[in-house]
Amino acid sequence: MRLSALFGHFTAKIVIPVFAIAAVVGVGVAGLLMWSSQQTDHVAIERQERLVQLVVSQLQTSIAHNQESVTVWDDAVRAVRDGADREWLDYNLGEWMHTYFGHDGAFILDPAGKLVYAFSTEIEKGEEAFAEVAGPAAPLLKVVRTKMLTGDMEGVSDRMLSPGASDLVVVHGHPAVVSVKPIVSDTGDIEQTPGEEYLHVAIRYLDGDFVTELEGDYLFEGMRFAWTDERAEGEEAMPLQAVSGQVIGYFIWQPYKPGEAVLYRMAPVLLVILGLVLVTIATLLLVINQRSKKLKASEARMQFLALHDPLTGLPNRALFDQRLDDALRAVREAGARVAVLYLDLDRFKHVNDTLGHPVGDMVIREFAERLKALTGRGDTVARIGGDEFIVIMPKLRQAREVETLCQRIVETLERPFEVDGHQVFSGVSIGVAFAPAHGAERTELTRKADIALYHAKSAGRSRYAIFGNAMDAVLQTRRDIERDLRLAMGRKDEISIHYQPRYAAEDMRITGVEALLRWNHPTKGWISPSVFVSVAEETGLVEALGELVMREACKAAVLWSEVTVSVNTSVIELRNPGFAAKVGETLRACGLHPRRLEIEVTEGAISDNVGHCEQNIRALREMGVQIALDDFGTGFSSLGRLKQLQVDRIKIDRSFVHGFGRLSGDEAIVQAMIHLARARGLRTTAEGVETREQSDYLKQVGCDELQGFLFSSPVTLSQIDALLGVKRRTLTVVSSVA
Repeated sequence: MRLSALFGHFTAKIVIPVFAIAAVVGVGVAGLLMWSSQQTDHVAIERQERLVQLVVSQLQTSIAHNQESVTVWDDAVRAVRDGADREWLDYNLGEWMHTYFGHDGAFILDPAGKLVYAFSTEIEKGEEAFAEVAGPAAPLLKVVRTKMLTGDMEGVSDRMLSPGASDLVVVHGHPAVVSVKPIVSDTGDIEQTPGEEYLHVAIRYLDGDFVTELEGDYLFEGMRFAWTDERAEGEEAMPLQAVSGQVIGYFIWQPYKPGEAVLYRMAPVLLVILGLVLVTIATLLLVINQRSKKLKASEARMQFLALHDPLTGLPNRALFDQRLDDALRAVREAGARVAVLYLDLDRFKHVNDTLGHPVGDMVIREFAERLKALTGRGDTVARIGGDEFIVIMPKLRQAREVETLCQRIVETLERPFEVDGHQVFSGVSIGVAFAPAHGAERTELTRKADIALYHAKSAGRSRYAIFGNAMDAVLQTRRDIERDLRLAMGRKDEISIHYQPRYAAEDMRITGVEALLRWNHPTKGWISPSVFVSVAEETGLVEALGELVMREACKAAVLWSEVTVSVNTSVIELRNPGFAAKVGETLRACGLHPRRLEIEVTEGAISDNVGHCEQNIRALREMGVQIALDDFGTGFSSLGRLKQLQVDRIKIDRSFVHGFGRLSGDEAIVQAMIHLARARGLRTTAEGVETREQSDYLKQVGCDELQGFLFSSPVTLSQIDALLGVKRRTLTVVSSVA
């Protein structure tokens, strides 16, 4: 009786409540997981759609940028006016655009709109090839003509040198990007009547290779193009819309649904939870471990793809840069010698033109194998694009080793490539530069090797050349800028600081001021910072310039009550272990509170392998200095990177703001950036605001601060003081730098 009562009590007090709680928890967990998986899948699909939109938008920009490599060129202006040298037009403005950039068509029209040159991968005859392009391209041609006639420079920047227009259309039965650019002088020495320039039309198909690249590069399963929105079960479709809003087709793919995958894997586990909690926990841990291993394997694969050429498996430019930096570090620290060999296959374009790109790819792979067989175990062989390769020979003992290797490489190309029953003959030209003899910095060394390469090509190809002083003429312009910059830093009337205010989006009060470096050359006038700052970084002058800006900006900001002063900082400065200490000394000397100073950094600070950048940023934040991430969105910005680099504010790059109102989807991208920043508790500032429409939209989506010519251009110290209502007894003069 007692046992029966005891069992009944246990059942009533323990078993039944435990099973009831387990059942409730199980149902609740199941419901929560189902809801979470649906939300996760919804977010994942939205991100994939935005990624496709971003890739198409970047393709349009890339095509226009590719065009400008040949359309902003004095030689091109002369060639199209003359029109006689078709081979030159074909090599530089037509078929070369297909070979080098993958364009599927190129056309040139004279000022009267008459077709003077045509290239198409679909039709050989020029007028026939342009017949189907003429209609869709007509509005774009008119837009560009109008822009050139009226002097409309909308969209022109340091990255985009001339006006243009592009749209999505249907050409020869393909969805395509059509881009129109004027052929203009790069020096301004050639007189051109506005509106009567020759126009260059580029075509890039969005099906075929482009879809394959989308699927392979961004892991879109089953990616295809279709004219109608006919999807199979589970597929997603994104419409391709022209500027007019007309849908010309759809990208369709099988979206990756992480939530559904997780739920499917966890379903058996959920059933077990109701009976065996311990087994469920063990099973859950096992599943998590399996997914972690898959994630690690996927990350390792992505890391490999990020650092290696997919065609040959050789290191790509990113890994080459790392290896060369490591080798040059040994040059500076241990007195080692390094050789850099810049290789380029001779007549490779002819191979692609006559036998096709698949054969050309096989030749590239075979050449890579021969190159690896000839080089040593410690050497690095990298493919940096097209038919260009670079070899790093670290810890070099004798220059003769390099000459011997170069000779062997040249000789191995005398043996033909056997490809699909074809004997393919090619040659190789090699340029060589040594460190430290020719420089101990990566950019300088590769540039000199490249100069030597072209010297070898000009000497007859299939040979090698070692960089010498006679080849140094191309570096003269850079030396002139460096020399003049050093002189300017010793004077008081050339280098100056201008200030551009930032405004709170809520009430349009000035919340901050950005200090901007300016150089007024006595004979050349105002020189863009994009020109001389890069020279300063390469020559070691950037730290002195940075100290100048920091000191003058802090001195000026002392009288600006409740206003923050922002100073741009180079990655080179951040890599100096003593940078944070110098900033602290400057703040104490000027009497400026650290919270009133903001340091603007770029994503390059994240790639510092030594860790000095991160240490300096941490020290500055502990001091009270604020950190802003500049040009956000132009690199590989992500939540993970924001976690890695602790910042207080992000600055949305002007290129996205300028894209408002176009088909590029920049409004959605900017809105996503703002939401990402808010999720991290960061403030946001939009740069380059020039129109009231841009300002209104940014306020609407929650941007915290606005900066741009709509409100104020960069102004002098006295002018910014006037805007802030500050009066100084004496005007601060920019100090010279020794």
